[in-house]
Amino acid sequence: RNSLVIFERDANAKSATARPGDRLNRFENDRPKIRLPRALRSRSVKHVGEQINLVIPFVGKPKPVISWTKDGQPLDTKKVNIRNSDKDSILFIRKSEREDSGSYEMTVKVDSFVDKANLIIQIVDLPGPPASVKLVDSWGFNAALEWTAPKDNGNTEITGYTIQKADKKTEEWFTVLEHFHRLNATVSDLVMGNTYTFRVFAENKVGRSETAAVTKGAAHIQKTAEYKEHDFSEAPKFTAPLSNRAATVGYTTKLLCAVRGSPKPTIEWLKNQMLIGDDPKYRQINNQGVCSLEIHKPSSFDGGVYTCRAKNALGEATVACNCNQSIDQSINQSINQSINQSINQSINQSLNVPKMQ
Repeated sequence: RNSLVIFERDANAKSATARPGDRLNRFENDRPKIRLPRALRSRSVKHVGEQINLVIPFVGKPKPVISWTKDGQPLDTKKVNIRNSDKDSILFIRKSEREDSGSYEMTVKVDSFVDKANLIIQIVDLPGPPASVKLVDSWGFNAALEWTAPKDNGNTEITGYTIQKADKKTEEWFTVLEHFHRLNATVSDLVMGNTYTFRVFAENKVGRSETAAVTKGAAHIQKTAEYKEHDFSEAPKFTAPLSNRAATVGYTTKLLCAVRGSPKPTIEWLKNQMLIGDDPKYRQINNQGVCSLEIHKPSSFDGGVYTCRAKNALGEATVACNCNQSIDQSINQSINQSINQSINQSINQSLNVPKMQ
């Protein structure tokens, strides 16, 4: 603080020497200081159309000279009003616009002493719609969308997107995704047989864009083709026939064939056109279409024509083979030997009959 003391005397006096009792005027020169409010020390954000009324207190004596600039240029006094008093300066904008955003500098000056304060004002607005949106693909009950960020973000960052769908029949819009952050999305649970159009809004801290980007193409959710059950029914048909067999007497033999048909056919075995049925000498097996007949220790009486018959509601089929019985050579030799021995014994007995006295 600097002080300057000036003594006043009568103008007609010959001397300027001060005497006790003379009236004194005391002038104090205080350095200027801006008392910037805490709320204005960071960026001040306002919506388009809002009123701006910033009061900036200061100190300084004698009365400081106040000046303002915006981005280094003098203020447009047609848009911005400045009202100064001995202790504060008021910056007033009745209806703010985007162009009012910028860096405002207040300068307080007393003689050669200066203090400055900087204020950042950001005027934000609703964003514009996404620049474009397109339908990338549709499948099943889904549709894939892609879009690009809006050209106008409203002077603040984009916080998300809202995706809506409209059915061609009702033309009513329904929100399917909200506050969505990516630039692509898959819309699910669409209704089969309907045709859909989509649109996307952009969002920022002010709100949602007034208009939306709309897809040019439409997604048609195809109806699933009616399933026609294939009729696999068929009459029995043998895929592997019976083969003629020469069975050995006393040794179990097996006859084999294969059949197909739907519904599953019933299998019957016949010998010489006579149904075998549950004869314990035979074992009948039908597994996965393979049919077999086991003849347990066949004898010479088991030879003949064997037939396998398959039947279902659509028809029947048969297959047959000859099964001849033969005697093992060793058995045949043993039988011949036994017969020969019996014949020889009979001959010897007849030769040894004692003569009558």
